[in-house]
Amino acid sequence: MLQYIVLIGASVSLVGGLTYIKNTLHGETKPNKITWLLWSAAPLIAAAAAWLNGVRWAILPVFMAGFIPLLIFIISFINPKSYWELKRFDYICGTCSILALILWWITKEPLIAIIFAIIGDGFAAIPTIIKLWKYPKTESVIVYMTGLFNALTSFFALKIFNASELAFPIYLVIIDSLLIFSFYKNKFKK
Repeated sequence: MLQYIVLIGASVSLVGGLTYIKNTLHGETKPNKITWLLWSAAPLIAAAAAWLNGVRWAILPVFMAGFIPLLIFIISFINPKSYWELKRFDYICGTCSILALILWWITKEPLIAIIFAIIGDGFAAIPTIIKLWKYPKTESVIVYMTGLFNALTSFFALKIFNASELAFPIYLVIIDSLLIFSFYKNKFKK
């Protein structure tokens, strides 16, 4: 019964994503396109790998962690004011992320896929963490807060508590917490 809590988490995450999309369309939020594209790929790959490894309800939050960034990436092309200038470092992180996904493709092992998806997702997060740190007004923190809530609901749906089920949800909790902290860092100093 507790596994259905992930449906609440997915719904909350969708609301956060739609709020971020609205802010992007209004030009208030400027998503880093490389980050959001790669944030869509890694969790979707991890969800597929976990599904192939027998994980069911617990992957819904991981799937949503990929589906919502895919929507944000697509929407980021609609409003030219929502553009965030990509720099060399963004491309380096994107390349590292893609390399991690290619290494997963070569191994074809579900747990290895999840590990490489986490590595790829982590590299994809670096440009946005830096952007949040330096320019928090270019981001909407709601998507990271609802993403954190969504990730936490994964733990209610776990049945086996193995690495395939735990790895990506634990990573999502850590990365969303880091993104939220990066956004609010100045408020924590006071």
